[in-house]
Amino acid sequence: MLRVNQVKVRCDHTAKEVKEKTAEMLRIPVSDILECRLIRQSIDARKKPEIFYSYSVDVSVKNEEKILHRFRKKENLVSKSISEEYHFVKPGTVKSKHRPVVVGMGPAGLFCAYYLAQAGYRPLLIERGKAVTERQRDVEKFWETGILQPESNVQFGEGGAGTFSDGKLNTLVKDKSGRNLEVLKTFVKFGASPDIVYVAKPHIGTDVLARVVVAMRNEIIRLGGEVRFQTCLTDILTENGKVRGIVVNETEKIDCSQVVLAIGHSARDTFSMLYEKKLPMEAKAFAVGLRVEHPQDMINLLQYGKTDPGILGAAPYKLTAQTSGKRAVYTFCMCPGGYVVNASSEEGMTAVNGMSYSTRSGENANSAVIVSVTPDDFGSEHPLAGIEFQRALEKKAYELGQGKIPVQRFGEYRKKVTGKPVEPNWADEIVPNTKGAYHWTDLSGLLPPECSRAFVEGMEQFGSKLQGFDRPDAILLGVESRTSSPVRITRDETLQSVIEGLYPCGEGAGYAGGITSAAMDGIRVAEAIVGTFAPVGAQ
Repeated sequence: MLRVNQVKVRCDHTAKEVKEKTAEMLRIPVSDILECRLIRQSIDARKKPEIFYSYSVDVSVKNEEKILHRFRKKENLVSKSISEEYHFVKPGTVKSKHRPVVVGMGPAGLFCAYYLAQAGYRPLLIERGKAVTERQRDVEKFWETGILQPESNVQFGEGGAGTFSDGKLNTLVKDKSGRNLEVLKTFVKFGASPDIVYVAKPHIGTDVLARVVVAMRNEIIRLGGEVRFQTCLTDILTENGKVRGIVVNETEKIDCSQVVLAIGHSARDTFSMLYEKKLPMEAKAFAVGLRVEHPQDMINLLQYGKTDPGILGAAPYKLTAQTSGKRAVYTFCMCPGGYVVNASSEEGMTAVNGMSYSTRSGENANSAVIVSVTPDDFGSEHPLAGIEFQRALEKKAYELGQGKIPVQRFGEYRKKVTGKPVEPNWADEIVPNTKGAYHWTDLSGLLPPECSRAFVEGMEQFGSKLQGFDRPDAILLGVESRTSSPVRITRDETLQSVIEGLYPCGEGAGYAGGITSAAMDGIRVAEAIVGTFAPVGAQ
């Protein structure tokens, strides 16, 4: 097959028009195209408000070698298609007495368990929180009343923290194994829109993602796996440097010899237990900041040249800055037409996240504007110092918001941080779009001073790239502290820790940064187990 790039068509195109445009580019009759498959879709907004889709397509054609020769000096337009098909490993031969146990039902744990189940390993999948339907009820009640369920919230429960997000599936991981595409295909198999396999910035939406997660869970069970909710890992039992079992809910012992630690970035009590077990881990860099809200109409106009994006859907953005203090500032987890949600998981602390439904129809756009922090900022060399750094921010946010989401306008925040006066006659027209109550306050002392200054400088740089991004009435909400894990649990080339049979996995262990990369790491760990051990009962 041939890979044809830069196939530009109108946004309201038909499949026939894509095929016709491809034939035109190749200078062949349409009838010479035997098959045409979309590989990549991006938006070309260089001539806004005229917007086009630009595709990469794979085509099967007559006289393929002749066409390749014709474009031999234009490989950027036409080249030989390279397959990215994924192939799972063959089962190993090492005997094992017990089925593998996977801890955590975020994307890492869910995908690991699913691929283990497909291979016949009948995994036990445990999750400290509740099934997603019950979890959704608990989260909605928290947003309405402020009553937090410590084991069933935005962070804990079936689907992991990504369930209450935009369900963004883009990743910066360079993947030659085909796992990235395999993750997207698996999401489609269980109910996601088929277009996520080729759009440049795929997303599912929290409403659809919840259904996908349930479908995957049911398939794991159908394949012989077992799923247990409200089952929290509280100890790991070892003998001679090897896993011999786990303890859940403080009292129940489960014999096992392979344990996948896909615990997520917010399982702070579990990290403490692992530290006490002397499991090697280290503090790692991450980022903290504030959510920022703007009118979605403004973002649409800046990105597409029109407030109504039509079939394009709500416009996204991605911005980066390097500040005078040498700190990186960037937007993270941008949610077009979304909400800022109270994502707390511990009493007396407030953390926020962004969320969009699949329609992305909310009035505001939001993203986290975050500032890089390193272990040098944590005030301690302890491996868990980053967690205490997060907690200090979240306690302060809780106090500032009086238990609600603390909010402030950017103009007032900048005046407090830099002394720059608020511009007169500003609009004051943006209303916070939140899940969970909010409280107006002064956020200028929430972040460390050097982070606050970098935040303001980053916002001003973003304003020079997207006019109005630093408008005085932009809404700031805090605190965005759970951008990624502050801890890395070390593992070797077999993906095991120093404890044989223990597999740190996913974002919580420090090896991923989002839904797709976490799912990919889950598959990778499943490969490591399957490639070594035979299924129980197959010996």
